[in-house]
Amino acid sequence: MLELCTLASGSSGNSLLVSDGRTHILVDAGISCRRITNSLKMLGVDPKELAGVLITHEHTDHMAGLATLTKQLRLPVYASRGTGRQLCYRIAFLEELFHPVTPGEGFSVERFPTSHDAAESTGYALSAGGRKAAVVTDLGYVTPEVERGIRGADLLVCEANHDVEWLQAGPYPYYLKARILGDRKSVV
Repeated sequence: MLELCTLASGSSGNSLLVSDGRTHILVDAGISCRRITNSLKMLGVDPKELAGVLITHEHTDHMAGLATLTKQLRLPVYASRGTGRQLCYRIAFLEELFHPVTPGEGFSVERFPTSHDAAESTGYALSAGGRKAAVVTDLGYVTPEVERGIRGADLLVCEANHDVEWLQAGPYPYYLKARILGDRKSVV
C-alpha cells in the first residue's frame, strides 16, 4: 500500500505526506510546523514517526516550516546537494541533519532534475511494495528527465501553475519575471 496526502499546495506553502503504512516521509515543509504536525495528527500519523523530510528546492513556500520542524523533531533532511547547500546557509544547525541520500527503510527514492529557478530543483519518485508515487512541484514544463522520473507512477502530484501570459502581465518586478521565465535547468 502506498498513500500520498497533500497537506498544502500553492504559493502560500507546499507539503505532502507519502506513506507505505510503516514509513512516513514528508515532502517539503513550506507551511508552519504547527500546521504540519496538526495535519499529520489528523491523518493518524505521529510527527515523531516521520522518517525524514525530502525538500524539492529552497524557495520559502517549500521550506518555511523546516527550521522549527527539524529543531523540534531532529528529523533528517534529504535534498539534492545544491538545495542542501542553500538550506544550510539559511538554517544554522541543519548541516548535522542534512543527507544527500535516500530516506526510509521501506522506500526507494529516485530524484530527478526539474526546470525551476532554484539551486538544484528536484522531483522525487518514491517506491514501496511494488507501487510508485511521483512528486514534481513548480513545473514550468515537462523535460525528458521529468518524463522518465514519473513514468510508471501509480500516484502523481504535479504542481504546475506556470502561466507565461499571466506572469508577463502580472505585478512582479522585471528581474523576477526574467528569472522565472529563464530556461534554468537543474543538474542532479
